[in-house]
Amino acid sequence: MTDSQAGYAALVQSLDGRGLLSPVWRDVWERTPRSRFIPGRIWRQGPQRCEPVTADADRWRLVHSDEPVVTQVDDGQEGGPGVATSSNSMPSMVARMLGLLEVRDGDTVLEIGTATGQVAALLSARLGDRHVTSVEIDPSLSAQAERNLAACGHSPTLVVADGEQGFPARAPYDRLIVTCALRHVPYGLVRQVKPGGVIVAPLARDFWSGALVQLTVRRDGTARGRFRGGASYMPMRSHRAGGGGAAVDPTSPRSRWTTGPGPRALLTLPFALYAGARMPGVSLVAGADAGGGGEVRVWLRDGDRSGAVADAESVTEFGPRDLWAEVARVHAEFARLGGPAVSDFGLTVSSAGDQVWLRAPEGVIRAAG
Repeated sequence: MTDSQAGYAALVQSLDGRGLLSPVWRDVWERTPRSRFIPGRIWRQGPQRCEPVTADADRWRLVHSDEPVVTQVDDGQEGGPGVATSSNSMPSMVARMLGLLEVRDGDTVLEIGTATGQVAALLSARLGDRHVTSVEIDPSLSAQAERNLAACGHSPTLVVADGEQGFPARAPYDRLIVTCALRHVPYGLVRQVKPGGVIVAPLARDFWSGALVQLTVRRDGTARGRFRGGASYMPMRSHRAGGGGAAVDPTSPRSRWTTGPGPRALLTLPFALYAGARMPGVSLVAGADAGGGGEVRVWLRDGDRSGAVADAESVTEFGPRDLWAEVARVHAEFARLGGPAVSDFGLTVSSAGDQVWLRAPEGVIRAAG
């Protein structure tokens, strides 16, 4: 066994040891080495931008680690800011999502986001090439994936198109997996999945976090299911965050001591799901306090001139809304509800849009009045 083979075998063993692979999926992973889907130029996400990985030893350590490998920056344009725009995803996340997809022999699957082709290869090895369709918006990435797949003996249907539209020509599908972050689940994708079919997708939440959702399509044309933990994926190109509305009004700042929850208390996925539904349109991002010491600072904005910045000691608000006061009230509500877990939250998708609910589909979380 070569060092490369040993490194990959150890990675698969690790995934299996964590309970992420069934015996059938373990066999598929063992027959589908990750290294076959890694291009010559790769990057690792750094503190400010993606950093090239050039040393051979570093490359192999990254490929055989449970980390994402960035395979494209700046949509393939040279001289950009070094923003990751495509990757070979974290193996444990891929394994989790494929497990949640609950495929059965004979199922047809639509994948949104071909990227390097590895997920399409895993699905092809599990179900057969003719049962797999994969959509990629970037022609160069799709061509690279086709070469990677062919080298492994696979030829699923590859389509160059905007993944938000899916691929109706081969619908309906039994399963749909999305490997890029969505701001919402397009109802057009739901319509391409059979009743009883499963959709697994990562969502990009305005309020701090990303979350993984598992939905089942119902006979009435809706899809619903529960959130299954955190997930961090690059956004679908048509779902990238825009300017976010009007800039924060910098005039007349209002400062005071921090009251209510500290910034760190806001940074949990369950609270983010709740607050995102109660405060639609409000975004929260977090970072290290400039003062160091491991403290956290958060920034809130509503896209309509209001904003707030808070650390453990003080908060400053801007614009017409008292955003910090609002988020403190919402956090108090969350605490009174008993601090629900991620699995207590779910999502319903219909032609009217997405609705987040708590504990049961009837418990839709409404925007705060």
